[in-house]
Amino acid sequence: MTNEQILLFAILGAVFILLIWGRWRYDLVAFGALVTALIVGAVPVDQAFQGFGHPATVVIALVLIISRGLSNSGVVELVASRLVDGARALWLHVGVMSGLAAVLSAMMNNVAALALLMPVDLQAARAATRSPALTLMPLSFASILGGMVTLIGTPPNIVIAAFRGETLGEPFTMFDFTPVGVVVAVVGVLFVTLIGWRLIPAARGRHDTPGELFELEDYVAELKVRDESPVIDKRLIELEEQMEEAGATIVGLIRDGRRLPGLARQVRLVAGDVMVLQAGPEALEKLVGALGLDFVDDAQGPGALQAEDLELVEVVVPRGAAIEGRSALSMLLLQRTGVALLGVSREGRRFVERVRRLTVRAGDILLLLGPSDSIAEAVPRLGALPLANRGLQLIQRRKAGLAVVIFLAAILLASFGVVYLAGALAAVVVLYVLFAIVPTREIYESVEWPVIVLLGSMIPIGAALEASGGTAVVAQAIVDVTLGAAPWVVLTLLMVVTMTLSDVMNNTATAVIAAPIAIDVAGQLGVDPDPFLMAVAVAASCAFLTPIGHKNNTLIMGPGGYRFGDYWRMGLPLEVLVVVVSIPMILWVWPF
Repeated sequence: MTNEQILLFAILGAVFILLIWGRWRYDLVAFGALVTALIVGAVPVDQAFQGFGHPATVVIALVLIISRGLSNSGVVELVASRLVDGARALWLHVGVMSGLAAVLSAMMNNVAALALLMPVDLQAARAATRSPALTLMPLSFASILGGMVTLIGTPPNIVIAAFRGETLGEPFTMFDFTPVGVVVAVVGVLFVTLIGWRLIPAARGRHDTPGELFELEDYVAELKVRDESPVIDKRLIELEEQMEEAGATIVGLIRDGRRLPGLARQVRLVAGDVMVLQAGPEALEKLVGALGLDFVDDAQGPGALQAEDLELVEVVVPRGAAIEGRSALSMLLLQRTGVALLGVSREGRRFVERVRRLTVRAGDILLLLGPSDSIAEAVPRLGALPLANRGLQLIQRRKAGLAVVIFLAAILLASFGVVYLAGALAAVVVLYVLFAIVPTREIYESVEWPVIVLLGSMIPIGAALEASGGTAVVAQAIVDVTLGAAPWVVLTLLMVVTMTLSDVMNNTATAVIAAPIAIDVAGQLGVDPDPFLMAVAVAASCAFLTPIGHKNNTLIMGPGGYRFGDYWRMGLPLEVLVVVVSIPMILWVWPF
C-alpha cells in the first residue's frame, strides 16, 4: 500500500473506533477526521469541503425540511387518528403501526416518521395498559425498512444514488429502489408483526418506563417558610445552588393560597410562603432544618404541578441532540428558559436526585416542568422530541391537502425527469415557506445539522480513498476471500460486511465508505455494478442489532426501557431474513 492509502486507512480506522466508542458526537469525529486528512495531505485542499455542497448533502437537508412541513400540516396525525386503535389485539396493533411507519418512511425521512408516530404508539399503549416496549421496537424497525422503498426515505439511498451519478454518469431515480425495497419492507413488517415482538425479553413487557416518570407523589412536597426562617427576603434563584446540593428542585411558589406564575424564580420570599419542591425524603428533611421550613399538613402534592400556567412534558433525547453529553446545569436550562428538569429515565432506571448535574445520553427520557411557552422554547433548544402531543406546535390541519399535493407534484415531476430532484425538492421548500406550512424560523431547526456535517466531512475522505486506490485494495481483498465463487456469493459477502458496519457505525457514513468499494468489486469481477450498489443501499440501512447503528433505534431506547443487548434478539433474525430475501430480488431486478 502507498503512504497515502495507509494514512487514509488509519484515519478511517480511528473514525470507526471513535464512532463505536461513542464518547464524542459522530459529526465532530467526522469533521476532525476531515481536518486531519487535510493537514496530512491525504485530502486535496481544493476538495476538502466539496462534500458540503454535494447533491446528497443538499437533498438530505431539503428532505428534512419537507418532513417538517408534512408534520406541521397534520398529515401524519390525520392518518394515524383514522388507523390507530389501542383496543386492538397486540399483534394487529403492531401490524397496523408498522405498516403505517413503513409507508410514511417511504415518503419522508424515516427518523421524522418515527418521531411523529412514537407519541401515537405510546398513547395507545397507555390506553391498552400495556408496556410500550412490546410495540416500539417493531415500530422502529418498520420505519427503517420503509425507508428503503424510495430515494428520499433514508440517507444511504440518497448517498448511493448520488455516487452512481458521479461514477456511472446517471444517478438512481426516485423509484429505482422500489422493487427490492417494497419486497424487503413487506416481508420485514410481516416478520415483526407475527414473530418479532414476541422475541422481546419478557421483562421489558412488564415495564412502563414513560409512565414511571409521572409517579411523582413520593417526590413532590410543599414546605412553608417560618417567621424566623433565614430564607426570608431571599429570591428563589439565590437558593438554587443550595437546593441542588441537597438534591432538590424548586418547581413553584404559593403565596396566600395562590400559585405565582411560572417558577417565580425572581420573587423574594416572605413568611408564610409555600415552596413546592421536588426531592427525595432525605433531602426534604435536610432542607426543613437548614432553611427553617415546615411541612404543610394539607399539601396538595402532585396536584400542585397541574396549575394552568405550568406544563409537565416528557421528551426523548435523540443522537446528536444539543443536550447529549451535557447536563441541564451546564446548559443553564433553568436560567435561560425557565424550565426545570425534574427527572431522567435511562434504560428503565429513574434518576431524580441531582438530575441537573447528570450527563444526558441519547435515548434518555427527560421530564420537564415549566410554563407552556417556555416549554415550547426549551424542547427545540435541547434538540429533544416530545413523547406526547402537548400543543408544542400549531398543527395547520387545513393545509394538509395542500402540503401533500405540492409534495406529490414535485415527486412526479422529478420521477419523469421534468425537473432535477434537488430542484424539485427545493421548490417544495420554497412553496411550504410561502404558504406558511413551514415558518421561516423552523427552516434551520428542521435540518439535522450533525448529519449534514457528517456527510460533508466523510464524502471528501471517501473520494480521496477511491482516488488513492484504497477502495480497490479492499475490493481485491473481498474478491480474494471468495476466489472462484460465483458473483452472487461475493455480493452476499459485501452485503453482510456492510450490514455489520452499519450496526456499529452511522448508516450514512457506512454508505459513503461502502459505495466506492461496491464499484471496485464489480470492476474486479467484470460485472454490472448496479446490483452491488443496491446491496450496499439495503445493507447500510439495515441496522437492527444495536441501538447505535440507526437513530431510530436510539430514539426508542428510553421510552421502551430497552437494554443494549435487547436489539439483537429481534434484529438478528430480521437481518438474516433481509439478506435471504433481498439477494434474489436484487439479482432479478438488477442482473449481472
